[in-house]
Amino acid sequence: MDKREKELYRKKGEILKAISHPIRLAIIDLLKNSEKSVAEIVNIIGSSQSNISKHLSILKKVGIVDDRKEGLNRIYYLRLPCVINFSLCVAETLRKKIELDRKLLLK
Repeated sequence: MDKREKELYRKKGEILKAISHPIRLAIIDLLKNSEKSVAEIVNIIGSSQSNISKHLSILKKVGIVDDRKEGLNRIYYLRLPCVINFSLCVAETLRKKIELDRKLLLK
């Protein structure tokens, strides 16, 4: 493996690590359809502003989200929308597994 490939895998790992937290997954899901301010994200998720800001910073650092200033607010949006496909794939796989487990329990 050459240097560029190693760097690519390192960066992929950073992205996967960044999405590996439930709050960050929730933030990504919130942003899949529209931009949101930090206050909106805080209200929907129900965590403190400092906690949400920390998670947004992690997502921004690896390039999953970005922000823009609108008056006094920061508005966040998905910069890496393909991460939604991965999230949907995982969710669908989990739903199928849960349904299969349920059916096996009922037998």
